Amino acid sequence: MTKSPASDREQIAEYWRTEISDISPGKIAFRGYAIEDLIAGVSFPAMIWLMLRGELPTRTQERLLEAALVASVDHGPHAPSIAISKIATSCGLPLNGAMASALNTLDDVHGGAGEQAIELFDDILERSKSASSIEEATSVALDVFISEHGKYIPGYGHRFHPVDPRSGVLLGLVDEAVAKNEVGGSYALAARAIETVLEARKGRRIPMNIDGATAVIYGELGFAAPLARGVFCLSRAVGILAHAWEQTSRKERNKGPIPRSFDYRYDGPARRLLPAAR
Repeated sequence: MTKSPASDREQIAEYWRTEISDISPGKIAFRGYAIEDLIAGVSFPAMIWLMLRGELPTRTQERLLEAALVASVDHGPHAPSIAISKIATSCGLPLNGAMASALNTLDDVHGGAGEQAIELFDDILERSKSASSIEEATSVALDVFISEHGKYIPGYGHRFHPVDPRSGVLLGLVDEAVAKNEVGGSYALAARAIETVLEARKGRRIPMNIDGATAVIYGELGFAAPLARGVFCLSRAVGILAHAWEQTSRKERNKGPIPRSFDYRYDGPARRLLPAAR
C-alpha cells in the first residue's frame, strides 16, 4: 500500500518539531510544565536548567548553577565585553544593540575559557582511566593541550587578581556537595590536579580563576562543554545590560577606548609626500 504524502501542515510541523516549547492559543508550556506553574514555582536558574536539560534540577544542582551565574555577571570595564557595551551605547545604539555588540565578543579568547577548561578536564578524566595517577594523566593532557593551543591554560591565573576571590567560594560549594554525595567530585579533582602539576613545573602556584571554578561546577552538573560558554553569556549579559543602562545617563557621545586627553602611540612611517610620478 502506498503511503500518502504528508500534508503541508504536517511537513511544517515536522520541520519545526521541538521538545522544548508547547504553544497554542491560550496555552504555554515548557518541557511539559504549564507556564502558570513555572512562574509561581521555580527560580530563574531552575528555569534555565529545565530549558537546557529537560527536567527540573535538584536543590543542590539549582544552588550550584545559581552560584556560577552570580559569580560571572560582571568584571567592570576591565572586561572587553563591558567596555564595548558602554562604547556602543555612547554611539547611539539602543540597549539591545549594545548588548548584542558586547555579547558578540564572548568568543574563544574572551568568554570561551570555561568551555575550553571543561574540554581539558574531560581529557584528563579520560586519560586517568589508564594512568597510574591523576597527576600523570594531567601532565600528559597538559602537554597535548599546550602543543595544540599554546601555553595559556584556560581557567588558571588572572591578569588582574593574584588570587581570584570568586574561585574559593565556588569550589567550597562544590566540596560541600561532594561531601553530601550530591555531585561526584571528579571535575574538582581534575581541576586541582592542574594546579598541582603547574606548580611543580613552574615553581609557583597558579591558582584557578573564575573560568576554571565555574567550569568545575558546569562539569560536575553534567553540562556539555559548549553550554559552559552559553550559560556564561547568560550571566555576563546582566553586567552588560547594567553598564549599558548606566551609560545612557552619562550623556557622553562617541565614548572611545581611552579619554580624549590621552594619546596613543603611532609607530608608522614619518610624514611624507606622495611620489610625483603618481
